Amino acid sequence: MQISISGHQLEITEALHNRVSEKVEKIVRRFDHLTNTNVVLHVEKSRHIAEATVSTKGAMIHATSTADDMYTAIDSMVHKLDRQVIKHKEKLTDHHRNHNSTPRHSG
Repeated sequence: MQISISGHQLEITEALHNRVSEKVEKIVRRFDHLTNTNVVLHVEKSRHIAEATVSTKGAMIHATSTADDMYTAIDSMVHKLDRQVIKHKEKLTDHHRNHNSTPRHSG
């Protein structure tokens, strides 16, 4: 899976890059059908904003978080992203379970 991390009016330090990479890797371990992750970190006045878009098979998942501190914004954004990935994964497994458990009628 590819992880793209960029900054808008913000230099991406090695510490920020490592923090985002570590957090996103946890999501990847939970759900291995992720194909691409694009993370944008930016600052507007005193607000630190972290945004991420994750591509999966059949869906695009997006999360945004704003905080007074960039690390807090990253943690919150990853938490939101994780919940959405779990929800997407459950939809897929529920769909397959319901499809397989539907009795077939023989006309």
